[in-house]
Amino acid sequence: MIAPIEQEIVELLKHGDKKAIALLYQHYADSLLGVISKVIADEDLAQDVLQESFIKVWKKAKSYDSSKAKLFTWLYRISYNTAIDKVRSVSNKESKEVQIEGSNVYTISAKGLDQDVMDIKKHLQSIDPKYQIVLNALFFEGMTQQEASDELEIPLGTIKSRLKIGLRELKKIYDPE
Repeated sequence: MIAPIEQEIVELLKHGDKKAIALLYQHYADSLLGVISKVIADEDLAQDVLQESFIKVWKKAKSYDSSKAKLFTWLYRISYNTAIDKVRSVSNKESKEVQIEGSNVYTISAKGLDQDVMDIKKHLQSIDPKYQIVLNALFFEGMTQQEASDELEIPLGTIKSRLKIGLRELKKIYDPE
């Protein structure tokens, strides 16, 4: 049997009522933060993941099926998976960071830089908006392709295609030959 508050939250979620998020936070935030904190030690990052989890819950609310899982179990899975994804994302970014101090690459003076290339955001505005959005998410917001897919609600294959085409369009601007 479903608890009355759980039933109320489910109904509010199904109808897109924003009161559902307040009730979810009030009744489940501490427990979910505990789940997330077991995966992520950093308190601030754990709080961010909790917020991301509630956003995912809101976006996926209509897909919740009470016959498959209790509300808390569904919330738990979303929060836990979001925490795991964040750990993977952070570790991927850290492993890809360039260590400037240990670099033996020579430095380029400002004279050696092409000023046209320095203005990439301006040129980005001249390509189709669907490519702009993907390039902006990946290069300026630091998202992985999977994160961009989730955030923009665009299939991963489409993200990859738009990245490739968007880069090709930018190349035409910088190298018109």
